[in-house]
Amino acid sequence: MRILLTGANGYIGKRVLPLLLEQGHEVVCCVRDKNRFPTEGIFSHENITLVEIDFLKEPVWQEALQQIDVAYYLIHSMSDNSPHFEKLEEQSARHFVELVNQTEAQQIIYLGGIINDETLSKHLASRKKVEEVLRSGSVPVTALKAGIIVGSGSSSFEIIRDLTEKLPVMITPKWLKTRTQPIAIRNVLEYLVGVLLQPQTYGQSYDIGGPDVLTYKQMLLQFAKVRELKRFIFTVPVMTPRLSSYWLYFVTSTSYKLATNLVNSMKVEVVAKPNNLNQLVNVKLLTYKQAVELAFQKIDQNSVVSSWKDSLISSYRGSSLVEHIHVPTNGCFFDKRLKIITTEEEQVLQNIWSIGGKRGWYYGNWLWSIRGFMDKMVGGVGLRRGRTNPNTIHSGDTLDFWRVLVADKQTKRLLLYAEMKLPGEAWLEFKIIEKAGGRFLQQTATFRPKGLLGRLYWYAVLPFHHFVFNGMSTNLIGYKMQDAAAQPTL
Repeated sequence: MRILLTGANGYIGKRVLPLLLEQGHEVVCCVRDKNRFPTEGIFSHENITLVEIDFLKEPVWQEALQQIDVAYYLIHSMSDNSPHFEKLEEQSARHFVELVNQTEAQQIIYLGGIINDETLSKHLASRKKVEEVLRSGSVPVTALKAGIIVGSGSSSFEIIRDLTEKLPVMITPKWLKTRTQPIAIRNVLEYLVGVLLQPQTYGQSYDIGGPDVLTYKQMLLQFAKVRELKRFIFTVPVMTPRLSSYWLYFVTSTSYKLATNLVNSMKVEVVAKPNNLNQLVNVKLLTYKQAVELAFQKIDQNSVVSSWKDSLISSYRGSSLVEHIHVPTNGCFFDKRLKIITTEEEQVLQNIWSIGGKRGWYYGNWLWSIRGFMDKMVGGVGLRRGRTNPNTIHSGDTLDFWRVLVADKQTKRLLLYAEMKLPGEAWLEFKIIEKAGGRFLQQTATFRPKGLLGRLYWYAVLPFHHFVFNGMSTNLIGYKMQDAAAQPTL
């Protein structure tokens, strides 16, 4: 069977892809930016064909789309920075329908959100509209609609984790009393694969949820119980949606825009309507506690496949990495360090690939923390995002307040682009090069200022750069990892 998988770089797409390949299907992975698609492990499978399509634009037919049997629509824009993200989602869905109508597809499989309240948030209303657009085409749609998805790397899981582990006592908004029906990511994937070419599901819509109906407060307390933490939660009626959004933004790793959309959605009860899908697909539903425990098993094993923080939504106009991948030289400031490698080259390369997150930045971590806090205070991402995996990294991944543009072990080059709030643009590059018969670590920080403020900023932080960048390059060479769980002693 030949399957079109949109959103193949996304949180769900990266997880459903291996399951489709295991079943022997050919998968046409549709992405907006090929540079972000992983090239290692399962992602290099011979049954994968990669196509680059931006569904915000008129679709262009490609030969790889011939003989498609099923098309997955997994494009989502909840954290989009645009105030009109719902229009962009509708536009993307219409272009998708135009394209799929030209194929031989027998089924569209769509993952949306549960909608069972007359007063919908902008996010849920947008999900409803997308489903209507998909059904306007000639290919029958199977819609699976979920509420809170619980799994390692999911936005809901990470937000609940941040709240529970950081706050022993919580003064919370009244929407924590809202009921919802969480579902394990494993069950979501089983449903997505289970309805594949099932004629009984054509033209149908199914709410999918786990066996537990819980309030958000109960979810936090059960999460705390799994983590063996004692937590006290008090709800108050005085928190406005704006205050609630700020509360989530400052305490968790979410962006303010995503926090706003989450708060608006969390005020609406999300409970699945009964249906016969389980009789057709036979999925063994996991409880909320089981889903949390499985998520931590993945985290402990360093086997988190995907994270919502790494996903670049299609309607985010800055999502293309290509426009930043060529580091400019004109009108830029530079900090260049060249250090001879006197230790094992492979160890230095691994140190580079493990930078950021819990490992830190090898020098002046407290200064990096201050910079992250300052960024967060002005509405930036700060250091909250960390990294998905402690030792592996791919183009498109988040790395604290950086985005990975290039992660190429063959050329021994890692290139990062700054996503913190800056009066300009910044790049940080690490590369191992051969020079004069020796091996060197070449570390280059590039800053392209925007106006006078950008130039003043560069000169203001120049003294810190001297110590931080010099110490970082020195310790990248000198640090030797004792074991997989070791922390750097600098």
